[in-house]
Amino acid sequence: MTQTPELPLHMRRNGFDPVEELARVRDGEGVVRVETPFGSSAYLVCRHEDVRQVLSDPARFSSALTPFPGSGQMSADESARMQAGQLIGFDPPEHTRLRRMLTPEFTMRRMRRLEPRITEIVQAALDDLERAGKPADLVEHFALPVPSLVICELLGVPQADRAEFHERAVRLLDTSLPMDQRVAAQREDRAYMAGLVARAQADPGEDMLGMLVREHGDDLSSDELVGIAGLLLLAGHETTSNMLGLGTLALLRHPEQLARIREDPAQVEPAVEELLRWLSIVQLLPPRTTTTEVEIAGHAIPAGSLVMCSLPAANRDPAFIDDPGTLDITRGAAGHAAFGHGVHHCLGAPLARMEMRIAFPALLRRFPGLALADPDEQADFRAFSIVYGVHTLRVTW
Repeated sequence: MTQTPELPLHMRRNGFDPVEELARVRDGEGVVRVETPFGSSAYLVCRHEDVRQVLSDPARFSSALTPFPGSGQMSADESARMQAGQLIGFDPPEHTRLRRMLTPEFTMRRMRRLEPRITEIVQAALDDLERAGKPADLVEHFALPVPSLVICELLGVPQADRAEFHERAVRLLDTSLPMDQRVAAQREDRAYMAGLVARAQADPGEDMLGMLVREHGDDLSSDELVGIAGLLLLAGHETTSNMLGLGTLALLRHPEQLARIREDPAQVEPAVEELLRWLSIVQLLPPRTTTTEVEIAGHAIPAGSLVMCSLPAANRDPAFIDDPGTLDITRGAAGHAAFGHGVHHCLGAPLARMEMRIAFPALLRRFPGLALADPDEQADFRAFSIVYGVHTLRVTW
């Protein structure tokens, strides 16, 4: 029988909140040594200002020098092919080269062109939720299908493959699984993406993969196209779906805030920013490796050390924002680190924000009586996932 590992400090939560021990580190020494889910030790940085310092300085905190999870179980050739195109694993100038090709697809102008289609997808999901009858699982019928359909259409992924890549994404992000199972999921994912890329190269469509093949086919290798597609599909699907599920649970637990979003469209934009800060669903950014000795919060950290940033702790830092433990959708929480910071700031942030700005009000207006099916039921949190959320959310209306 496989024993479930203990949750590392930086992934421990008390419901929506980081555990008190993590807050004590942030408000005390600021940095602590921890064991990573990948079997090595690292310095965990917890203060908002220090997290921004690490993320904004790729020269001293390198992404490229950090081995990705499971690389130790692969040959050098396979490891290189797996890493190709993965923007989060590169520093400038290589990171800049790759990101420059994708940036035009994620501008606000491009996102505004997508808005009517996203609205249609949201309405279709709400229809499906209503047809399911109450009580229904909001994750299955709403939080999951909305972003997955959006990113599928953007990348040209067949809708029929949605369930398959969701199951694989869950395994990829589950730190409780043995590494060989997560490596197997990486290999399955790469094989699937390679098939998509081959089809796009043979017949480029109007989706993003087709655009990359047509406009940058001479600049990007097939392996790089596979890596880019896999990263965008995983990030665009898992993060927003968990924000919609966990965010709805947070609003149902704060009914006065929920009512403001439902009744006043002007509240939606600041509410999304506050939910991003307060929930901080990305628990673990890829670690950085120090290229020289550095000092953080008065701690000398040697060259060659792994450094991790706790976004939940940083976004609840009282030095960053007043009364950080309170959800207050009126303040907007400008400057939060939920999308990261610096050169690796989330490329898809405009898309995620748009999906949430459309989805939350539409849900709350379609179902003004939305409520938890069983208010006393314990939430089914994704405790071991790199992207925090809920597995299921049973609601009625």
